[in-house]
Amino acid sequence: MQDHPSTHTAFYTLFETAIGLCGLAWNERGVTGFQLPEDDPSSTRNRIAKRFPGIVETSPPSDIQRIIADVTALLQGEARSLSAVPLDMNGVSDFDRRVYEVARSIPPGRVLTYGEVASRLGIDNARAVGQSLGRNPFAVIVPCHRVVAADGKLGGFSANGGASTKLRLLAIEGARRDESPTLFDLIS
Repeated sequence: MQDHPSTHTAFYTLFETAIGLCGLAWNERGVTGFQLPEDDPSSTRNRIAKRFPGIVETSPPSDIQRIIADVTALLQGEARSLSAVPLDMNGVSDFDRRVYEVARSIPPGRVLTYGEVASRLGIDNARAVGQSLGRNPFAVIVPCHRVVAADGKLGGFSANGGASTKLRLLAIEGARRDESPTLFDLIS
């Protein structure tokens, strides 16, 4: 995840999830960043402080509490869409915004390839899509983990834990490439 300083006063909170202690940063315009778990709580705090100089830890207001509840439910395996979460994209390039919009349209439990995202953008550059997702300051909310390589491999993931974290997120969601039922769907 890249540093994403905002010109607005920013706040953050840490909260427990099924995958560990996550962080959410926000200002009056919306969510400014999401932090996946680091090795320990102090590392998670330090990562947020580095990404957002001057940020203040505080209890979340009710609108942020609802976002946290949805993220927590998603990370417990519930199919929750986070596509309506307001994001402060100040400092995010137009290209990255477009990539993030496509990524946000991927429902929980589904994936697209980098090439498919590029195609939806009307470009022929899957690598640029991957680079954009590597700069994603809103991991999970902008579900970059749902974008995979065309050859059946995961592709990159810049959060702590790398590809194993990406695989864990996809497994929690029961992700698959298409709409056809899995064996688990057929026996339930």
